[in-house]
Amino acid sequence: MNDEACAYLVGVIVHDLGLHGLFPELPETIPEFFCSSPLSRLELPGVPFLEVFERLVDADANSDIYFACLAALHKARLKYERILETQPVPTIDQVGPRGLLQFGGMEARALASFLLWRKWIFDIDNRAGQETGYLFEPIIAAAVGGVPVSAAKSPVKRRNAPTKGRQIDCLREKWAYEIKIRVTIAASGQGRWREELGFPEDCRSSGYTPVLVVLDPTPNAKLDELSAAFRQAGGEVHVGGDAWAHLAALAGPTMARFLAKYVHDPLAELLHEEPVELPDLLLSMDLGRLTVGVGDERFFVARAPDTRAGEEPRLPDDVDDQLGA
Repeated sequence: MNDEACAYLVGVIVHDLGLHGLFPELPETIPEFFCSSPLSRLELPGVPFLEVFERLVDADANSDIYFACLAALHKARLKYERILETQPVPTIDQVGPRGLLQFGGMEARALASFLLWRKWIFDIDNRAGQETGYLFEPIIAAAVGGVPVSAAKSPVKRRNAPTKGRQIDCLREKWAYEIKIRVTIAASGQGRWREELGFPEDCRSSGYTPVLVVLDPTPNAKLDELSAAFRQAGGEVHVGGDAWAHLAALAGPTMARFLAKYVHDPLAELLHEEPVELPDLLLSMDLGRLTVGVGDERFFVARAPDTRAGEEPRLPDDVDDQLGA
């Protein structure tokens, strides 16, 4: 990100923490972080970023972590905006054989178009899943004073394969956290579920206390089974409101504010607005614009004119930097 975008993030943090009086050079009002305008416009020109950032850290010692987490979130959102602008439309060569499942049920031209739309939506959703995976646990881990740990570097070893480690969403001193938005009743496959149930015992045998954090409190048998496995291994279980309270207590006042505003509140609103029946969906795309209509709502994304099928989106060099890397 350029200095203007970084200065904007400092301005957001100053407003979030109520530090306006210490920064008279910043505007009294700035655009909301979660807004409908193009994210590339969220900049504050003419503000010396490094100077105001150093003063911000002097005013609140935890604001550097706040900035790192907010910057990681902003970069991920900028990247996904660019993906929507540049994700290539697939070719019929990629999806044509799938049409045999519906051929004859509609005109061939309509079926070909449906196959391409369906694959394009799958592609952008798959990219969203990847980007969220790189972002979600790391910003929560940083907010509570921990770090995510890959399997290759993990101190938690598998009991049945002691040379292999366990990936950890958040390692904080001697606590190993498994962080989930929701545990659904749908089993992912017996092998994967056995992996989930074995994590807490692997933690205990490696000298760490396993902690399960599930943000959505919806009860079901799988959540009960997983919670029991953590408790039997001497671990902790925090679900729903207790999970958010636990994270906030670890984070402290400054980072608890970040978690509330940029993680908890958006997720809570989405969960609250889950529709009983899906509204009408409209999709249209030309060389210059993608239009998406959901019910009465419309939003638009500018499409890059030189996107070609089969090409990867061209993104900034630093866009894949992970938090704390």
